Amino acid sequence: MKDRIHSYIESLIKERDLLFQEMESYASLHNVPIMELSGIEVLLQLLRMQEPKRILEIGTAIGYSAMRMAQALPETEIVTIERDDERYDLAIQNITKSEYASQINILKGDALDIYQEVKDFGPYDAIFIDAAKGQYMKFFELYTPLLSTNGYVYTDNVLFKGLVTEETIESKRIRNLVGKIKKYNEWLMNHDHYLTTIVPVGDGLAISKKMSE
Repeated sequence: MKDRIHSYIESLIKERDLLFQEMESYASLHNVPIMELSGIEVLLQLLRMQEPKRILEIGTAIGYSAMRMAQALPETEIVTIERDDERYDLAIQNITKSEYASQINILKGDALDIYQEVKDFGPYDAIFIDAAKGQYMKFFELYTPLLSTNGYVYTDNVLFKGLVTEETIESKRIRNLVGKIKKYNEWLMNHDHYLTTIVPVGDGLAISKKMSE
């Protein structure tokens, strides 16, 4: 039933520009983790409602989500971080040949190591976390001090293909990763300074609103 509903919702989504379709095909063929279609449509709608002036994205991959955000929010500046050499180069290529290059600043490096460079572009009205899942809590704690009053943090993959509900996972690596995601979700839902809800769309999207000080 859920799969049929998911397929139905995706069938209603408007066709993306050719460049985005090419990037989606590339990601599927080469196992590049970009947001699922239904998930990014929800994220984009939330961002349209929020109207952030500057977004920090942790995890560029090939530039797909940064470019989708730039298209949806033509007045918004996006700062995005990627540590993988090959994906960084592909993101540069994709962004450069798009009409969104002037909106996007892509930084090379590990997000845990380049805080000062990222800080120089801030503050940020929204932070989108979509990088190494085992580091989600560290990303959140490191960069939320750069979040403006009443800002939002969006975290992708918090349901991790439904594995957060599984009692038994054979792979030790996956089991440990799932454990970290579950710990992050529980920590986030009980955070003293953020109100969070988790939406079961795409691979799971957590939406955290900064509480007024």
